[in-house]
Amino acid sequence: MLYYALVFFIIALVAAALGFGGIAGASAGIAQILFFLFLLFFAVAVVVNFARR
Repeated sequence: MLYYALVFFIIALVAAALGFGGIAGASAGIAQILFFLFLLFFAVAVVVNFARR
């Protein structure tokens, strides 16, 4: 999931450099959502792993 967030971030950077503001904004938004989902899943996995011990 973090890989896809990075891919969308790179797409946003390239689109912004080429002047496609709408695509850049949408790609950056998707990357941000994926990154926060990754953080949420990571935190849940850490808590579950800690609870099992």
